[in-house]
Amino acid sequence: MAQILIVEDEARIASFVAKGLKAEGHQPTVVGDGQAGLDEALSGRYDLMVLDIGLPGLDGFEVLDLLRAQGSRMPVIVLTARDSVGDTVSALDGGADDYMAKPFRFAELLARVRLRLRQAGDGPGGAFEDTLSVGGVRLDRRTRVAQVDGRDLELSAREFALAEIFMLNPGQVLTREQLLDHVWGYDFDPGSNVVDVYVGYLRRKLGGNAITTVRGVGYRFTAP
Repeated sequence: MAQILIVEDEARIASFVAKGLKAEGHQPTVVGDGQAGLDEALSGRYDLMVLDIGLPGLDGFEVLDLLRAQGSRMPVIVLTARDSVGDTVSALDGGADDYMAKPFRFAELLARVRLRLRQAGDGPGGAFEDTLSVGGVRLDRRTRVAQVDGRDLELSAREFALAEIFMLNPGQVLTREQLLDHVWGYDFDPGSNVVDVYVGYLRRKLGGNAITTVRGVGYRFTAP
């Protein structure tokens, strides 16, 4: 169970997110303006924040800047109607850990919440590792840049999330069910081959030896 702060001034959206998170066993707290959100975030009580950009008073960018300036490493998922590349870059450069544009599916938001909570791992204010580097593969989790041996790769959001999970667990066998839960966040038809398809995409981009198949179990990341 995590303490999650929702800073959102649209009551309908805030209620929708809070209700969904509560159903998943989390403890959500909702505030509707930037200053109140910042005050709550700096209390140290929360494991993660879902932050809107278009807030009254301080906007989300200002809240994020001030939060990071105070040394908080709490994971922040920016949730906003703005979906331009410039806004995405501004949010990530400002210290956001993830970015979702409205309208959104709750299942995808929940998947990202789960991922960020697992990555934080150390409770309220836990550290977030900006860069993952295993073998010749490097992921910058703030800029969303992926590289192999210094060469930039173009990865989709799903491919990046899949690479992230593998690199957080190098050498470990991850089942298809674990990968579905981490990357997609909801159950597919048990007969779905979506994991196998995306592993195939990622394997071709990282190199054929990067991900090995453990027959009947799942996949293991063995960096090239």
